[in-house]
Amino acid sequence: QVQLVESGGGAVQAGDSLRLSCAASGSTFGFYAMGWFRQVPGKEREFVAVISWSAGNSLYGDSVKGRFTASRDNAKNTAYLQMNSLKPDDTAVYYCAAFKGTIWTYYRDYGASSRYDYWGQGTQVTVSS
Repeated sequence: QVQLVESGGGAVQAGDSLRLSCAASGSTFGFYAMGWFRQVPGKEREFVAVISWSAGNSLYGDSVKGRFTASRDNAKNTAYLQMNSLKPDDTAVYYCAAFKGTIWTYYRDYGASSRYDYWGQGTQVTVSS
């Protein structure tokens, strides 16, 4: 079992930056790749980013490439999502999630929310124009 708690959300202006944190507890953090998803009411959960177990690889959704950066500190059991050049379209509830697959399923399934094993409660990000 892994418990995930997101923090760092808030209300900002377009062009601003935010850093989300995801604190993990309950199991060995390094066993999990860490993903970030976001969701707005009435829409499906959207893949944002994922970072591999040792932080050697990260992948991003098309809408955030070049603006968002995923990172992790395994010594602190924490994953991060640095969000720069925020746009109103980035407004959503952001969730972190833990993925305990293999390297093969990581590349195959990283964008599928159903493949993640544990989820945080979400943190709201609101970007105004």
